[in-house]
Amino acid sequence: MEAISILFRDWVEAVLLQTGLSSELSSTFNRWIILLIIILFALLVDTAIRIGVSRLLQKIVSRTKATWDDYIFDKKVIKRLCNFITPTIIYILLPIAFSSAEGNDGMYTILKRGVEIYMVIACIGFINTLLKVCFEIAEQHPAWQGKPIKGLMQTAQGIVIGIGLILVVSILIDKSPTLLLTGLGASAAVLMLIFKDSILGLVAGVQLSANNMLKVGDWISLPKRGVDGEVEEVSLTTIKVRAWDKTLQMLPPYLLISEPFDNWQAMRSAGGRRIKRSLNVDMTTIKLADSAFIDTLRQSDISRNLIEPIQTQSAEGGTLTNLDLFMRAVNNYLLHHPRVNPNMTVMVRQLQPSQWGLPIEIYCFSADVNWVPYENLQTEIISYVVAVAPLFGLRMYQAPSSADLRN
Repeated sequence: MEAISILFRDWVEAVLLQTGLSSELSSTFNRWIILLIIILFALLVDTAIRIGVSRLLQKIVSRTKATWDDYIFDKKVIKRLCNFITPTIIYILLPIAFSSAEGNDGMYTILKRGVEIYMVIACIGFINTLLKVCFEIAEQHPAWQGKPIKGLMQTAQGIVIGIGLILVVSILIDKSPTLLLTGLGASAAVLMLIFKDSILGLVAGVQLSANNMLKVGDWISLPKRGVDGEVEEVSLTTIKVRAWDKTLQMLPPYLLISEPFDNWQAMRSAGGRRIKRSLNVDMTTIKLADSAFIDTLRQSDISRNLIEPIQTQSAEGGTLTNLDLFMRAVNNYLLHHPRVNPNMTVMVRQLQPSQWGLPIEIYCFSADVNWVPYENLQTEIISYVVAVAPLFGLRMYQAPSSADLRN
């Protein structure tokens, strides 16, 4: 390289002397003209790679069946790579403009360090773009779809940027990076305090991903924090939740590790959403269901259709009450309802009596887990139960209204 540098410098100086410049001026402009030639050559190579090699790679990639190479050889990746190649060429050819005898020249030192810093910055940009592309490829894999891997990507990019900053500072002060790392180790407590949220977010992101606790699109709720909605994004420091009123709720990832939260995705995957509602029956209306009462029920078309599919006698031979028949009829109605999931628990039971009456709880699962159909089914069931209760001689309890007091 030294011999080539001398020959090239002598040739340029000879050309400058032929133009009529004095030997003093030609010696002064010599290295700057060589530096300009080096920069133009680097830009020429950069343009050739951007236009020629990039198009060639895109043609090759478009003919392959694999999809990962479409991301790896994308235009933005090639562009970042070219940004790294240009300063590398300048750095390699820089000694041609400055001989070893001028190695301690101040301008040469400034140029060399500037090119080194440019190389570090370009390398950081290329690696971060490559990391982003790799995570985009990972998101296409079924096992990673919806997983909160954006936080992991941001962590990796943060580490790369941190290493780049250390290298830039070491170049500026002309010291080994190990000395800076030693100093950072001494101030680790301060750094942990500054980057506390990022560190906690990294730990939370790893736990959420490893344990499959959360992914984008899940419906979560934190009643203590007033959070209820679908997860839109999981990053290193923030989880974005789109609430049902269309507002965005922000919370730190470590909050989902330190506090309990409900993830309703399991309910969606199971194919059933629970309905658990209770109505209070006036206990003064409960009576024995003798044969005369059952004959009365059979006289009405509606009540006859309700009791015909059920057993109107006790298995032990005892007499049932009108409440027992009513509960069996409601249970049979739920079992044969087309929008109630028959593969999950269907039950009508009594709860602890109170001064408000005897609570009858309806417990079943809607076959449609979406909100509007679920609410419509709840309304239909409760309205039906309230409407048929008088056919069995039962009265639902409610607190006296102003109209009751006037009557």
